[in-house]
Amino acid sequence: MAQDIRDIIKASTSIEPKLPKDHQARFEARLQANFSPNKTLQASSPKQFWMKIAAVAIAFVAVSVFGYYQLSKNSLENSFVESVPGVESQSDETLVHLADISPDLKRIEQYYTTGIEGALASLTITPDNKDVIDGYMQQLQMLDLEYESLNFDLTQAGPTEEIITALVDNLKMRLELLMKLKIKLKELKNNTNENISSIEV
Repeated sequence: MAQDIRDIIKASTSIEPKLPKDHQARFEARLQANFSPNKTLQASSPKQFWMKIAAVAIAFVAVSVFGYYQLSKNSLENSFVESVPGVESQSDETLVHLADISPDLKRIEQYYTTGIEGALASLTITPDNKDVIDGYMQQLQMLDLEYESLNFDLTQAGPTEEIITALVDNLKMRLELLMKLKIKLKELKNNTNENISSIEV
């Protein structure tokens, strides 16, 4: 019962595995039968031939339809973005504003923009002053475009003293322009009131 493991291993390695009788001959015969150069390809039935063609055609149509929808979806998105008037396509980077640079500049920008918005909200347009307001609004629009251009320069070149000064000056000019407009509208109103009162007397 108690045997040395070394003896068992020596006994098991000394026995070589034996292949069944005529194994090698049968294997060579099978190789010759399946892989001989003389063997002709079996002609598949016409039904199998058409099934293969149909499978290839279905795969081609599926890939074509998928590609068409993907390309048309992208072109629709691009054409929609291009067709919106007055909207420029933004690049991956966003514009930098004065408020993004420092808290002091943020307060300055908020002060001027609040003043501009308040002045615009207080305007009352009448048929008498419409032409005057339109003239000032065109000037204001030009200053707005210049401000956007300066913001773009700020994004591209980084914060420099001259760009920051130009942005603050632009805001200041817009507010001053609106204050001049208010004064002009008061003068027009006073002139019309004086004309009306002189006509009544």
